[in-house]
Amino acid sequence: MNALPAWRQYLELTKPRVVALLVFTALVGMFLAVPALPPLKESVLGLLGIWLAASSAAAINHLIDQRIDKVMSRTAHRPLATGALRPVQVLVFALVLGVASMAILVLWVNTVTALLTFASLIGYAVVYTGFLKRATPQNIVIGGIAGAAPPLLGWAAVTGMDGPWDWQHALLLVLIIFVWTPPHFWALAIFRREDYARALIPMLPVTHGVTYTRWQILFYTVLLVEVTVLPVVFGMSGFFYLGGALVLGSVFLWYAWRLLDPPDEFYAMRVFNYSIVYLMALFAFLLVDHWLPLALARLL
Repeated sequence: MNALPAWRQYLELTKPRVVALLVFTALVGMFLAVPALPPLKESVLGLLGIWLAASSAAAINHLIDQRIDKVMSRTAHRPLATGALRPVQVLVFALVLGVASMAILVLWVNTVTALLTFASLIGYAVVYTGFLKRATPQNIVIGGIAGAAPPLLGWAAVTGMDGPWDWQHALLLVLIIFVWTPPHFWALAIFRREDYARALIPMLPVTHGVTYTRWQILFYTVLLVEVTVLPVVFGMSGFFYLGGALVLGSVFLWYAWRLLDPPDEFYAMRVFNYSIVYLMALFAFLLVDHWLPLALARLL
C-alpha cells in the first residue's frame, strides 16, 4: 500500500499538473474576453469552479480506469491501483468536488458557465474515459473537445457569452487546444505503447503502428500551426502573438519531423514534454499580446 499521507492521495486524484494547465488556459480566456481587467468576483469564483470541476473529472477518471491503471507502469502508483484509497472514497470525493463546482458557478458566476463546465466534465469523465478510450483509436481526437473547453469556460465566466464576438473568439481558443491534443497525447502513447497494449486500450500506436502515428503527429502539428494563425486573421490578436506562435510552431514542427526517424526511444517523450511548454507559451503570448497595446498606451 502507498505510504503517502491521505491528503496527498486525494491530491493525486485531481491530477494537479494537468488541471493547472487547463486552469491557466481558462485564465487567459478570461483576460482575452474583456478589454480591461476582468471582473474580480467572476474571475476568482469562475476559476475556482472550473478547477473543482476539472479535479472532479480527474478523480472519476481514476475511478473508471482503476483496472487498467493496475497493469500500466505509468499509472500503477495511483491511489486506487495501490489500494491506498477505496473506490467509494474516490466516488464521494469526486461528487463533492463536482457539486461544489456547480454550486459556485450557478450561484456566483452564471448559468452559462455552469452548463458548459458540466458538459465538459461529463464529456471527459464519462464519454471519453468511460466509452471512447476503449472503443476507438481516435479516442483522443473525438474526446479532445472536452479537454479543450477551459478557455471557453473562462470566457463565459466573465462575459456570460452575450457579446456578438464572444462565441467566435472563444471557440478559436478551443480549436487551438483541440488540434494540439492529438500530437501531444500520441507522442506519449508512442512511448507507452506497450502499457496501452497490455491494458487493451486501442491507442493509435497499438492499432496502427508507430510509423503511422508519427505521420499523424506531423499532420496534426502542421494543422496546429495553421490554426494558431487564426486569432490574427480574425482580429483577435496582433503581430506580437503571431511572431511567438510561428516560432513556437516551427520548433514543434522540427520535433514532429525528427520524430519520423528519432535518435532514440525516449525522443517521443521529449516531443510530449515540449508540447506542454508549447501550449503554455502560446497562451502566454496571447495574453501579453492582448495587454501590450494597453501598456504602451499608458506609457505614451
